[in-house]
Amino acid sequence: MGKPRLLDLENHFAFYGAYHSNPINILIHTLFVWPIFFTSLILFYFTPAFCDLSQSGIFPSGFNHALVLNYGSAFSISLGLFYVVLDKKAGSLAALLCLACWVGASFIAAKLGYSLAWKVVLVSQLLCWTGQFLGHGIFEKRAPALLDNLVQALLMAPFFVLLEVLQSLFGYEPYPGFQMRVNAKIKAEIKEWQDKKQKKVS
Repeated sequence: MGKPRLLDLENHFAFYGAYHSNPINILIHTLFVWPIFFTSLILFYFTPAFCDLSQSGIFPSGFNHALVLNYGSAFSISLGLFYVVLDKKAGSLAALLCLACWVGASFIAAKLGYSLAWKVVLVSQLLCWTGQFLGHGIFEKRAPALLDNLVQALLMAPFFVLLEVLQSLFGYEPYPGFQMRVNAKIKAEIKEWQDKKQKKVS
């Protein structure tokens, strides 16, 4: 029996890769995807807290006001655990990055305060999203993946950017033959998209 579709890393990565085959578009996403996640956590900081850590004694006093257990921490932990389930090695690194982003975003949010933080987040998000849409429009010449599958594109993008970097720099594969199988699926999906596009034009 194969893996459940939600946990099928091969198909997830092939879906993402079919929308990101141009080197410049890949670079743009490498630069902008994690900042989108990070700045989103800055806004999450201002959601209601599940509990007050200032009375827990878990962290030194300087940490208490910043590290709030709320939707931001819950989202970071849940996403990190999901990545670990997908692939233990790369997923563990992604989970650590998620937690590091939560800690960093929490301190920045606490320092800025809501009235300034949302403006910083707005500018950052506009810059990052504009860069990615331009990457798709100018270099990839294909609409972003989120237009076809919003949840998959948003939730999986940070992990796939990291996995792409690990593959490019270190030749990392979750298991032998992973990249070869994914590349074959990507080529098939791109060909299917190009054929549909051609039919619409003719």
